[in-house]
Amino acid sequence: MEQRLYTVAQTRAIEQAAYTNLPAGELMQRAGRAAAGFALELLGDSRALPVLVLAGPGNNGGDALEAAANLADAGVDATVLHLPGRADASTATAAAYERARSGSVGWIDMLPPDAQWGLVIDGLFGIGLARPLDGEYRDLVESLKAVRCPILALDVPSGLDADTGEVIGPDGVAVCATHTITFLGNKPGLHTADGRDHAGQVRVDMLGVDDAMLPRAPASTGHVALFASHLAPRRHNSHKGSFGDVAVVGGAHGMAGAPVLAARGALFAGAGRVFVAALGSPPGYDSVQPEIMFRQADDFDFFGRTLVIGPGMGDSAGAIRLLAKALDSDSPLVLDADALNLIGASPDLQSRLAQRAAPSILTPHPLEGARLLGMTAAVVQADRLEAAREMALRSNATVILKGSGSVVARPDGEVVINPTGNAALATAGSGDVLAGICGALLAQGWPAWEAAIGGAWMHGAAADELVQDGVGPIGLTAGELPAAVRKVLNRLVREHAAH
Repeated sequence: MEQRLYTVAQTRAIEQAAYTNLPAGELMQRAGRAAAGFALELLGDSRALPVLVLAGPGNNGGDALEAAANLADAGVDATVLHLPGRADASTATAAAYERARSGSVGWIDMLPPDAQWGLVIDGLFGIGLARPLDGEYRDLVESLKAVRCPILALDVPSGLDADTGEVIGPDGVAVCATHTITFLGNKPGLHTADGRDHAGQVRVDMLGVDDAMLPRAPASTGHVALFASHLAPRRHNSHKGSFGDVAVVGGAHGMAGAPVLAARGALFAGAGRVFVAALGSPPGYDSVQPEIMFRQADDFDFFGRTLVIGPGMGDSAGAIRLLAKALDSDSPLVLDADALNLIGASPDLQSRLAQRAAPSILTPHPLEGARLLGMTAAVVQADRLEAAREMALRSNATVILKGSGSVVARPDGEVVINPTGNAALATAGSGDVLAGICGALLAQGWPAWEAAIGGAWMHGAAADELVQDGVGPIGLTAGELPAAVRKVLNRLVREHAAH
Protein backbone atom coordinates (compact mmCIF):
# COMPACT_ATOMS: atom_id res chain seq x y z
CA MET A 1 0.00 0.00 0.00
CA GLU A 2 1.00 3.62 -0.44
CA GLN A 3 2.90 5.06 2.51
CA ARG A 4 4.00 8.60 3.09
CA LEU A 5 7.75 9.03 3.46
CA TYR A 6 9.21 11.30 6.12
CA THR A 7 12.63 12.91 6.17
CA VAL A 8 14.88 12.74 9.20
CA ALA A 9 13.92 16.32 10.10
CA GLN A 10 10.20 15.49 9.88
CA THR A 11 10.68 12.33 11.94
CA ARG A 12 12.47 14.35 14.61
CA ALA A 13 9.53 16.76 14.69
CA ILE A 14 7.06 13.88 15.07
CA GLU A 15 9.21 12.49 17.86
CA GLN A 16 9.36 15.81 19.71
CA ALA A 17 5.61 16.31 19.42
CA ALA A 18 5.02 12.82 20.82
CA TYR A 19 7.35 13.46 23.78
CA THR A 20 5.13 16.28 25.00
CA ASN A 21 2.20 13.89 25.51
CA LEU A 22 4.00 10.81 26.81
CA PRO A 23 5.88 9.86 30.00
CA ALA A 24 9.67 9.93 29.82
CA GLY A 25 11.07 6.89 28.05
CA GLU A 26 7.68 5.69 26.81
CA LEU A 27 8.53 5.98 23.10
CA MET A 28 11.73 3.94 23.55
CA GLN A 29 9.84 1.31 25.49
CA ARG A 30 7.25 1.08 22.74
CA ALA A 31 9.99 0.77 20.12
CA GLY A 32 11.60 -2.01 22.13
CA ARG A 33 8.32 -3.91 22.42
CA ALA A 34 7.61 -3.50 18.69
CA ALA A 35 11.10 -4.66 17.76
CA ALA A 36 10.90 -7.66 20.08
CA GLY A 37 7.51 -8.62 18.66
CA PHE A 38 8.84 -8.52 15.11
CA ALA A 39 11.94 -10.45 16.20
CA LEU A 40 9.76 -13.23 17.64
CA GLU A 41 7.91 -13.44 14.32
CA LEU A 42 11.17 -13.75 12.43
CA LEU A 43 12.51 -16.39 14.81
CA GLY A 44 9.47 -18.58 14.27
CA ASP A 45 10.48 -22.12 15.19
CA SER A 46 14.09 -21.07 15.83
CA ARG A 47 13.51 -19.63 19.30
CA ALA A 48 15.97 -22.09 20.81
CA LEU A 49 18.79 -20.28 19.03
CA PRO A 50 20.26 -17.19 20.70
CA VAL A 51 19.57 -13.68 19.42
CA LEU A 52 22.47 -11.25 19.04
CA VAL A 53 21.55 -7.65 19.83
CA LEU A 54 23.97 -4.94 18.69
CA ALA A 55 23.40 -1.82 20.77
CA GLY A 56 25.12 1.43 19.84
CA PRO A 57 25.71 4.62 21.82
CA GLY A 58 22.54 6.58 21.08
CA ASN A 59 18.79 6.19 21.30
CA ASN A 60 18.88 3.53 18.59
CA GLY A 61 21.01 1.53 21.01
CA GLY A 62 18.42 2.21 23.69
CA ASP A 63 15.70 0.77 21.43
CA ALA A 64 17.90 -2.32 20.99
CA LEU A 65 18.44 -2.69 24.74
CA GLU A 66 14.69 -2.47 25.33
CA ALA A 67 14.18 -5.12 22.64
CA ALA A 68 16.75 -7.38 24.31
CA ALA A 69 15.02 -7.05 27.68
CA ASN A 70 11.65 -7.89 26.14
CA LEU A 71 13.05 -10.90 24.32
CA ALA A 72 14.63 -12.18 27.53
CA ASP A 73 11.29 -11.76 29.31
CA ALA A 74 9.75 -13.90 26.55
CA GLY A 75 12.22 -16.69 27.27
CA VAL A 76 14.59 -16.00 24.40
CA ASP A 77 18.35 -16.24 24.90
CA ALA A 78 19.17 -12.60 24.08
CA THR A 79 22.85 -11.62 24.04
CA VAL A 80 23.91 -7.96 23.83
CA LEU A 81 27.11 -6.60 22.32
CA HIS A 82 27.09 -3.02 23.64
CA LEU A 83 29.24 -0.23 22.15
CA PRO A 84 28.34 2.72 24.39
CA GLY A 85 30.61 5.39 22.89
CA ARG A 86 32.14 8.29 24.79
CA ALA A 87 29.19 10.66 25.21
CA ASP A 88 26.71 10.37 28.04
CA ALA A 89 23.63 8.34 27.18
CA SER A 90 20.19 9.95 27.22
CA THR A 91 18.03 9.35 30.26
CA ALA A 92 15.83 6.94 28.33
CA THR A 93 18.81 4.97 26.99
CA ALA A 94 20.39 4.79 30.44
CA ALA A 95 17.12 3.42 31.82
CA ALA A 96 16.94 0.86 29.01
CA TYR A 97 20.49 -0.23 29.84
CA GLU A 98 19.64 -0.72 33.52
CA ARG A 99 16.51 -2.69 32.61
CA ALA A 100 18.48 -5.00 30.33
CA ARG A 101 21.23 -5.39 32.94
CA SER A 102 18.77 -6.30 35.69
CA GLY A 103 17.21 -9.19 33.76
CA SER A 104 18.47 -12.38 32.14
CA VAL A 105 20.09 -10.73 29.11
CA GLY A 106 23.58 -12.03 28.29
CA TRP A 107 26.51 -9.70 27.55
CA ILE A 108 29.60 -10.10 25.38
CA ASP A 109 32.49 -7.79 24.46
CA MET A 110 33.27 -9.26 21.03
CA LEU A 111 31.72 -11.60 18.51
CA PRO A 112 32.64 -15.24 19.08
CA PRO A 113 33.98 -16.60 15.77
CA ASP A 114 31.75 -19.66 15.41
CA ALA A 115 28.54 -18.64 17.16
CA GLN A 116 25.21 -19.73 15.66
CA TRP A 117 22.51 -17.08 15.93
CA GLY A 118 18.81 -17.34 15.21
CA LEU A 119 18.61 -13.59 14.55
CA VAL A 120 20.77 -10.49 14.71
CA ILE A 121 19.24 -7.14 15.72
CA ASP A 122 21.06 -4.05 14.44
CA GLY A 123 20.65 -1.19 16.89
CA LEU A 124 24.02 0.47 16.35
CA PHE A 125 22.96 3.75 14.74
CA GLY A 126 19.63 5.14 13.62
CA ILE A 127 18.49 8.08 11.53
CA GLY A 128 20.90 10.57 13.09
CA LEU A 129 24.12 9.12 11.73
CA ALA A 130 25.96 11.71 9.62
CA ARG A 131 29.46 10.22 9.27
CA PRO A 132 30.81 6.99 7.80
CA LEU A 133 31.13 4.03 10.12
CA ASP A 134 34.73 3.52 11.20
CA GLY A 135 36.82 1.74 13.79
CA GLU A 136 35.09 -0.97 15.79
CA TYR A 137 31.71 -0.10 14.29
CA ARG A 138 32.95 -0.67 10.75
CA ASP A 139 34.66 -3.91 11.76
CA LEU A 140 31.47 -5.15 13.40
CA VAL A 141 29.32 -4.36 10.36
CA GLU A 142 31.87 -6.04 8.07
CA SER A 143 31.77 -9.15 10.26
CA LEU A 144 27.99 -9.44 9.79
CA LYS A 145 28.60 -10.44 6.16
CA ALA A 146 29.44 -13.91 7.45
CA VAL A 147 26.19 -14.24 9.41
CA ARG A 148 23.75 -16.81 8.03
CA CYS A 149 20.54 -15.78 9.74
CA PRO A 150 17.99 -12.95 9.40
CA ILE A 151 19.19 -9.48 10.37
CA LEU A 152 16.61 -7.03 11.73
CA ALA A 153 17.57 -3.35 11.56
CA LEU A 154 15.93 -0.89 13.95
CA ASP A 155 14.68 2.27 12.23
CA VAL A 156 17.33 2.20 9.48
CA PRO A 157 20.26 -0.14 8.76
CA SER A 158 23.33 1.32 10.43
CA GLY A 159 25.43 3.24 7.91
CA LEU A 160 22.56 4.04 5.51
CA ASP A 161 21.32 7.61 5.00
CA ALA A 162 17.61 7.57 5.86
CA ASP A 163 16.86 10.51 3.54
CA THR A 164 18.79 9.55 0.41
CA GLY A 165 19.34 5.79 0.56
CA GLU A 166 23.08 6.23 0.04
CA VAL A 167 25.60 4.34 2.15
CA ILE A 168 27.26 7.15 4.10
CA GLY A 169 30.77 7.95 2.94
CA PRO A 170 32.60 7.35 -0.35
CA ASP A 171 34.03 4.09 0.99
CA GLY A 172 31.34 3.55 3.57
CA VAL A 173 29.73 0.38 4.84
CA ALA A 174 26.21 -0.32 6.06
CA VAL A 175 24.38 -3.26 7.55
CA CYS A 176 22.69 -5.46 4.95
CA ALA A 177 19.49 -6.28 6.79
CA THR A 178 16.92 -8.82 5.69
CA HIS A 179 14.23 -6.83 7.52
CA THR A 180 13.85 -3.32 8.89
CA ILE A 181 11.32 -2.07 11.41
CA THR A 182 11.20 1.71 11.11
CA PHE A 183 9.50 3.94 13.66
CA LEU A 184 7.29 7.04 13.46
CA GLY A 185 6.91 6.95 9.69
CA ASN A 186 8.52 5.37 6.66
CA LYS A 187 11.80 6.80 5.34
CA PRO A 188 12.68 7.50 1.68
CA GLY A 189 16.18 6.11 2.01
CA LEU A 190 14.83 2.63 2.70
CA HIS A 191 13.34 2.46 -0.79
CA THR A 192 15.82 3.93 -3.28
CA ALA A 193 19.54 3.92 -4.19
CA ASP A 194 21.29 1.47 -1.82
CA GLY A 195 18.20 1.25 0.36
CA ARG A 196 16.57 -1.74 -1.30
CA ASP A 197 19.77 -3.80 -0.94
CA HIS A 198 20.32 -2.85 2.70
CA ALA A 199 16.84 -2.52 4.25
CA GLY A 200 15.25 -5.76 3.04
CA GLN A 201 11.56 -6.01 3.88
CA VAL A 202 10.36 -2.86 5.63
CA ARG A 203 7.73 -2.68 8.35
CA VAL A 204 6.50 0.64 9.75
CA ASP A 205 5.41 1.00 13.38
CA MET A 206 3.98 4.35 14.43
CA LEU A 207 4.45 3.52 18.14
CA GLY A 208 0.89 4.56 18.87
CA VAL A 209 1.37 8.14 17.66
CA ASP A 210 -1.85 9.65 16.34
CA ASP A 211 -1.98 10.33 12.60
CA ALA A 212 -3.17 13.85 13.42
CA MET A 213 0.35 14.62 14.66
CA LEU A 214 1.94 13.77 11.32
CA PRO A 215 3.04 16.61 9.03
CA ARG A 216 2.33 16.59 5.32
CA ALA A 217 5.00 14.62 3.50
CA PRO A 218 5.64 15.49 -0.17
CA ALA A 219 6.92 11.96 -0.84
CA SER A 220 5.33 8.52 -0.80
CA THR A 221 5.79 5.00 -2.03
CA GLY A 222 4.03 4.11 -5.26
CA HIS A 223 0.81 2.13 -5.22
CA VAL A 224 -1.97 1.16 -7.59
CA ALA A 225 -4.35 3.53 -5.78
CA LEU A 226 -2.40 6.48 -7.18
CA PHE A 227 -3.43 5.63 -10.74
CA ALA A 228 -6.40 3.28 -10.25
CA SER A 229 -8.99 5.84 -11.41
CA HIS A 230 -7.62 5.42 -14.96
CA LEU A 231 -7.87 1.61 -14.99
CA ALA A 232 -11.12 1.64 -16.92
CA PRO A 233 -12.49 -1.48 -18.67
CA ARG A 234 -12.81 -1.00 -22.40
CA ARG A 235 -16.23 -0.38 -23.85
CA HIS A 236 -17.44 -2.97 -26.31
CA ASN A 237 -18.33 -0.15 -28.71
CA SER A 238 -14.75 0.99 -29.32
CA HIS A 239 -12.15 0.83 -32.07
CA LYS A 240 -8.40 1.31 -32.52
CA GLY A 241 -8.86 5.06 -32.78
CA SER A 242 -10.35 5.05 -29.28
CA PHE A 243 -6.97 4.29 -27.74
CA GLY A 244 -4.67 6.74 -29.46
CA ASP A 245 -1.67 6.67 -31.76
CA VAL A 246 1.89 6.38 -30.45
CA ALA A 247 4.82 7.30 -32.69
CA VAL A 248 8.30 6.33 -31.55
CA VAL A 249 10.83 8.73 -33.06
CA GLY A 250 14.36 7.34 -33.22
CA GLY A 251 16.25 4.55 -34.85
CA ALA A 252 19.22 6.21 -36.50
CA HIS A 253 21.53 3.99 -38.56
CA GLY A 254 22.68 1.00 -36.48
CA MET A 255 20.23 1.70 -33.63
CA ALA A 256 16.95 0.31 -34.94
CA GLY A 257 16.35 -2.02 -31.99
CA ALA A 258 15.66 0.67 -29.38
CA PRO A 259 12.57 2.21 -31.06
CA VAL A 260 11.22 -1.26 -31.86
CA LEU A 261 11.39 -2.21 -28.18
CA ALA A 262 9.65 1.07 -27.24
CA ALA A 263 7.01 0.41 -29.91
CA ARG A 264 6.36 -3.08 -28.58
CA GLY A 265 6.01 -1.63 -25.08
CA ALA A 266 3.41 0.84 -26.39
CA LEU A 267 1.57 -1.86 -28.34
CA PHE A 268 1.26 -4.26 -25.40
CA ALA A 269 0.28 -1.42 -23.04
CA GLY A 270 -2.80 -0.76 -25.15
CA ALA A 271 -2.10 1.95 -27.73
CA GLY A 272 -4.52 1.73 -30.64
CA ARG A 273 -1.88 2.17 -33.34
CA VAL A 274 1.90 2.27 -33.05
CA PHE A 275 4.38 3.75 -35.50
CA VAL A 276 8.14 3.91 -35.62
CA ALA A 277 9.33 7.11 -37.31
CA ALA A 278 12.90 6.17 -38.13
CA LEU A 279 15.77 8.56 -38.78
CA GLY A 280 17.66 5.84 -40.64
CA SER A 281 16.27 3.49 -43.24
CA PRO A 282 13.22 1.91 -41.58
CA PRO A 283 12.77 -1.85 -41.83
CA GLY A 284 9.82 -3.05 -43.86
CA TYR A 285 8.16 -4.52 -40.80
CA ASP A 286 8.81 -6.10 -37.40
CA SER A 287 8.65 -9.86 -37.93
CA VAL A 288 7.77 -10.37 -34.24
CA GLN A 289 5.11 -7.64 -34.11
CA PRO A 290 4.01 -6.86 -37.66
CA GLU A 291 1.29 -4.60 -36.25
CA ILE A 292 3.93 -1.87 -35.81
CA MET A 293 4.06 0.49 -38.79
CA PHE A 294 7.34 2.02 -40.00
CA ARG A 295 7.79 5.45 -41.56
CA GLN A 296 10.55 7.90 -42.40
CA ALA A 297 10.88 10.45 -39.60
CA ASP A 298 11.62 13.45 -41.82
CA ASP A 299 8.16 13.65 -43.37
CA PHE A 300 6.13 12.00 -40.59
CA ASP A 301 3.14 13.98 -39.34
CA PHE A 302 3.29 14.39 -35.54
CA PHE A 303 -0.18 15.94 -35.29
CA GLY A 304 -2.68 14.10 -33.10
CA ARG A 305 -0.16 11.54 -31.93
CA THR A 306 1.65 10.85 -28.68
CA LEU A 307 5.38 10.91 -29.31
CA VAL A 308 8.06 8.77 -27.67
CA ILE A 309 11.22 10.46 -28.84
CA GLY A 310 14.84 9.54 -28.29
CA PRO A 311 15.36 5.74 -28.41
CA GLY A 312 18.28 5.14 -30.76
CA MET A 313 17.90 8.65 -32.19
CA GLY A 314 21.56 9.67 -32.21
CA ASP A 315 22.85 13.24 -32.15
CA SER A 316 22.79 14.30 -35.80
CA ALA A 317 21.56 17.67 -37.03
CA GLY A 318 18.45 15.88 -38.26
CA ALA A 319 17.83 14.46 -34.80
CA ILE A 320 18.08 17.94 -33.28
CA ARG A 321 15.61 19.35 -35.84
CA LEU A 322 13.09 16.59 -35.13
CA LEU A 323 13.44 17.05 -31.39
CA ALA A 324 12.87 20.81 -31.68
CA LYS A 325 9.80 20.12 -33.84
CA ALA A 326 8.45 17.70 -31.23
CA LEU A 327 9.06 20.12 -28.36
CA ASP A 328 7.22 22.86 -30.22
CA SER A 329 4.26 20.59 -30.98
CA ASP A 330 1.06 20.11 -29.02
CA SER A 331 1.67 16.36 -28.86
CA PRO A 332 2.07 14.60 -25.51
CA LEU A 333 5.73 13.64 -25.23
CA VAL A 334 7.84 10.95 -23.61
CA LEU A 335 11.50 12.00 -23.82
CA ASP A 336 14.11 9.30 -23.40
CA ALA A 337 17.71 8.39 -24.18
CA ASP A 338 19.30 10.54 -26.91
CA ALA A 339 16.53 13.16 -26.68
CA LEU A 340 17.55 13.78 -23.06
CA ASN A 341 21.22 14.02 -23.96
CA LEU A 342 20.49 16.54 -26.70
CA ILE A 343 18.34 18.62 -24.36
CA GLY A 344 21.05 18.51 -21.69
CA ALA A 345 23.54 19.96 -24.18
CA SER A 346 21.28 22.73 -25.52
CA PRO A 347 19.89 25.72 -23.59
CA ASP A 348 17.55 26.35 -26.52
CA LEU A 349 16.00 22.89 -26.30
CA GLN A 350 15.80 23.21 -22.51
CA SER A 351 13.83 26.44 -22.94
CA ARG A 352 11.48 24.87 -25.48
CA LEU A 353 10.81 21.98 -23.10
CA ALA A 354 10.14 24.24 -20.11
CA GLN A 355 7.65 26.33 -22.12
CA ARG A 356 5.54 23.38 -23.28
CA ALA A 357 1.86 23.31 -22.36
CA ALA A 358 1.23 19.73 -23.51
CA PRO A 359 2.09 16.83 -21.18
CA SER A 360 5.76 15.80 -21.04
CA ILE A 361 7.38 12.82 -19.30
CA LEU A 362 11.17 12.48 -19.03
CA THR A 363 12.65 9.03 -18.32
CA PRO A 364 16.38 9.57 -17.56
CA HIS A 365 18.78 7.11 -16.02
CA PRO A 366 21.25 8.75 -13.58
CA LEU A 367 23.83 9.69 -16.23
CA GLU A 368 21.19 11.26 -18.48
CA GLY A 369 19.80 13.05 -15.44
CA ALA A 370 23.28 14.34 -14.64
CA ARG A 371 23.61 15.78 -18.14
CA LEU A 372 20.26 17.52 -17.77
CA LEU A 373 21.35 19.05 -14.46
CA GLY A 374 24.97 19.80 -15.39
CA MET A 375 26.48 17.60 -12.70
CA THR A 376 27.90 14.11 -12.29
CA ALA A 377 25.91 10.90 -11.98
CA ALA A 378 27.44 10.42 -8.52
CA VAL A 379 25.90 13.70 -7.35
CA VAL A 380 22.51 12.66 -8.77
CA GLN A 381 22.71 9.32 -6.99
CA ALA A 382 23.75 10.98 -3.73
CA ASP A 383 20.25 12.47 -3.42
CA ARG A 384 17.93 10.94 -5.98
CA LEU A 385 14.76 12.60 -4.68
CA GLU A 386 16.18 16.11 -4.86
CA ALA A 387 17.74 15.46 -8.28
CA ALA A 388 14.40 14.26 -9.65
CA ARG A 389 12.62 17.27 -8.14
CA GLU A 390 15.12 19.66 -9.69
CA MET A 391 14.76 18.04 -13.11
CA ALA A 392 10.98 18.26 -12.92
CA LEU A 393 11.11 21.91 -11.85
CA ARG A 394 13.57 22.98 -14.56
CA SER A 395 11.80 21.08 -17.34
CA ASN A 396 8.22 21.78 -16.24
CA ALA A 397 7.62 18.07 -16.76
CA THR A 398 7.02 14.80 -14.95
CA VAL A 399 10.29 12.92 -14.43
CA ILE A 400 11.01 9.24 -13.84
CA LEU A 401 14.58 9.00 -12.54
CA LYS A 402 15.26 5.34 -13.21
CA GLY A 403 17.23 3.03 -10.97
CA SER A 404 16.65 0.97 -7.86
CA GLY A 405 13.57 2.63 -6.42
CA SER A 406 12.78 4.79 -9.45
CA VAL A 407 11.78 8.30 -8.37
CA VAL A 408 8.79 9.94 -10.07
CA ALA A 409 8.70 13.71 -9.57
CA ARG A 410 6.63 16.64 -10.74
CA PRO A 411 7.35 20.37 -10.77
CA ASP A 412 5.52 21.13 -7.50
CA GLY A 413 7.99 18.92 -5.58
CA GLU A 414 5.75 15.89 -5.05
CA VAL A 415 7.66 12.63 -5.47
CA VAL A 416 6.75 8.96 -5.51
CA ILE A 417 9.29 6.15 -5.11
CA ASN A 418 8.31 3.14 -7.19
CA PRO A 419 8.37 -0.06 -5.10
CA THR A 420 8.24 -2.63 -7.90
CA GLY A 421 11.01 -4.11 -10.03
CA ASN A 422 14.23 -6.00 -9.47
CA ALA A 423 17.70 -6.47 -10.89
CA ALA A 424 16.28 -8.17 -14.00
CA LEU A 425 15.59 -4.65 -15.32
CA ALA A 426 19.33 -3.92 -15.40
CA THR A 427 19.47 -4.96 -19.05
CA ALA A 428 19.74 -3.10 -22.34
CA GLY A 429 16.42 -1.92 -23.71
CA SER A 430 14.30 -2.12 -20.56
CA GLY A 431 14.18 1.68 -20.43
CA ASP A 432 12.97 1.80 -24.04
CA VAL A 433 10.09 -0.49 -23.08
CA LEU A 434 9.23 1.78 -20.13
CA ALA A 435 9.14 4.82 -22.42
CA GLY A 436 6.76 3.00 -24.77
CA ILE A 437 4.48 2.01 -21.90
CA CYS A 438 4.27 5.61 -20.69
CA GLY A 439 3.53 6.74 -24.26
CA ALA A 440 0.68 4.25 -24.55
CA LEU A 441 -0.88 5.44 -21.29
CA LEU A 442 -0.65 9.08 -22.40
CA ALA A 443 -2.25 8.13 -25.74
CA GLN A 444 -5.15 6.53 -23.86
CA GLY A 445 -5.83 9.76 -22.00
CA TRP A 446 -3.93 9.27 -18.77
CA PRO A 447 -2.48 12.48 -17.26
CA ALA A 448 1.32 12.62 -17.23
CA TRP A 449 1.62 12.12 -13.45
CA GLU A 450 -0.54 8.99 -13.35
CA ALA A 451 0.99 7.68 -16.59
CA ALA A 452 4.48 7.96 -15.11
CA ILE A 453 3.57 6.38 -11.77
CA GLY A 454 1.49 3.66 -13.43
CA GLY A 455 4.02 3.00 -16.18
CA ALA A 456 6.89 2.60 -13.71
CA TRP A 457 4.77 0.44 -11.40
CA MET A 458 3.60 -1.94 -14.14
CA HIS A 459 7.05 -2.11 -15.75
CA GLY A 460 8.55 -3.20 -12.43
CA ALA A 461 5.66 -5.53 -11.58
CA ALA A 462 6.10 -7.28 -14.94
CA ALA A 463 9.74 -7.97 -14.09
CA ASP A 464 8.75 -9.19 -10.62
CA GLU A 465 6.22 -11.63 -12.05
CA LEU A 466 8.66 -12.92 -14.66
CA VAL A 467 11.24 -13.62 -11.94
CA GLN A 468 8.60 -15.32 -9.80
CA ASP A 469 7.87 -17.55 -12.79
CA GLY A 470 11.54 -18.47 -13.09
CA VAL A 471 12.43 -16.11 -15.93
CA GLY A 472 15.47 -14.23 -14.66
CA PRO A 473 16.63 -12.10 -13.03
CA ILE A 474 19.84 -13.18 -14.73
CA GLY A 475 19.44 -13.11 -18.48
CA LEU A 476 15.95 -11.62 -18.67
CA THR A 477 15.73 -9.53 -21.83
CA ALA A 478 13.82 -6.34 -22.51
CA GLY A 479 11.87 -8.07 -25.26
CA GLU A 480 10.24 -10.32 -22.65
CA LEU A 481 8.75 -7.37 -20.74
CA PRO A 482 5.93 -6.11 -23.03
CA ALA A 483 3.78 -9.26 -22.87
CA ALA A 484 4.26 -9.40 -19.10
CA VAL A 485 3.19 -5.75 -18.83
CA ARG A 486 0.02 -6.57 -20.79
CA LYS A 487 -0.78 -9.30 -18.27
CA VAL A 488 -0.25 -6.95 -15.32
CA LEU A 489 -2.33 -4.16 -16.86
CA ASN A 490 -5.29 -6.38 -17.67
CA ARG A 491 -5.25 -7.92 -14.21
CA LEU A 492 -5.28 -4.47 -12.61
CA VAL A 493 -8.22 -3.40 -14.79
CA ARG A 494 -10.20 -6.51 -13.81
CA GLU A 495 -9.42 -6.03 -10.11
CA HIS A 496 -10.37 -2.37 -10.22
CA ALA A 497 -13.64 -3.15 -12.04
CA ALA A 498 -14.49 -5.76 -9.41
CA HIS A 499 -14.26 -3.12 -6.71
